[in-house]
Amino acid sequence: MEPAKPESLRQWARSLRSFQFEVATRAAVAAALPLSVLVLTGQLDWAAYAAFGSMTALFGRNEPYRVRLRTVTVAGALMLAIITFALLLALIDAPLIVLTAGLVVVIAAGILVASTAGLFPATPIFFVFGYAVIAQLPTPGTEFWPRLLVAVASAAFAWLLTMSGWLLRRVAGRHERDLFKNLLRGAFVRPGAIRDRQVWVSIAQNVAGALAAGSLALVAGIGHPYWAVVSVVAVLPPPGAKHSVSRAFHRMIGTTLGVVVTALVLLPGPPVAVLILVVALGQFGAEILIGRHYGAALLFVTPLALTVVHLTSPVPVPALLVDRVLETVLGSVVALVIVLLVRARARRRPALPG
Repeated sequence: MEPAKPESLRQWARSLRSFQFEVATRAAVAAALPLSVLVLTGQLDWAAYAAFGSMTALFGRNEPYRVRLRTVTVAGALMLAIITFALLLALIDAPLIVLTAGLVVVIAAGILVASTAGLFPATPIFFVFGYAVIAQLPTPGTEFWPRLLVAVASAAFAWLLTMSGWLLRRVAGRHERDLFKNLLRGAFVRPGAIRDRQVWVSIAQNVAGALAAGSLALVAGIGHPYWAVVSVVAVLPPPGAKHSVSRAFHRMIGTTLGVVVTALVLLPGPPVAVLILVVALGQFGAEILIGRHYGAALLFVTPLALTVVHLTSPVPVPALLVDRVLETVLGSVVALVIVLLVRARARRRPALPG
């Protein structure tokens, strides 16, 4: 048999369209540029607000631009509302019971809005992550508005970047199909989602799992208990989707390997420029792989998340890494228990007569 000819550069570039290259590129730029501005202005401790505002670019993906205008605007507005809410709680140094009630509100709002507006990703993971990090950051009263402005500016930049393809495609003209991924997916508005039983079941599962994982993490005295909460939300599926056991194991194994990668990056104590590059590459790699293999994507998600936390509130790196593994395993096990209970209940449910 004659050996296959190597892929030409043009063929390789075209194949990247199937790997969400366009989405990954804008997500990386949306994360890196605001962080670079904070470095230049000497305000790197505000990195979390820029990072979570930039997550607006994670929505819209390959939707037609008329649909994307709606979904990205809704996602960005919800993210900013949650950042504002978390900032207010941080400003008053809210007690744990108030922070917990706020978490329940954020989970419910994230799932309801995602289900109604047809957001993708359809889970509340980014909203919960943003709330959990920002609500526990010490916030002086004089810095409330500057920090919020950073989030707004970052989200606005991400919004413009996500919508910029509309102009680029028109400039490309007849070469559009060669240069850009086909826009095939549409997001459907579901005004009746608030009355959908599956939506409320999903909210109940996420709330129960998040509260259980967070409580266990606090009792165990592990640092960064919100990572256990985020792990639960990341493993549980959106309303109506199949409950998968493998996703919990992918998260545990992928995060553990991702911590090893993070250790290689953070332990040598690299300069800030390298850390920003890690955030950008983490965002890029995660978007390339998330639709193909969840565990592999976590090799990029984990360094991204840990680097953002390290930039915002530096702590000893070994403790940071150990906390991440322990919290992820804890949250994933809690989510796995919920998944197994749901599947067992579904098996016991009597079949409807034909």
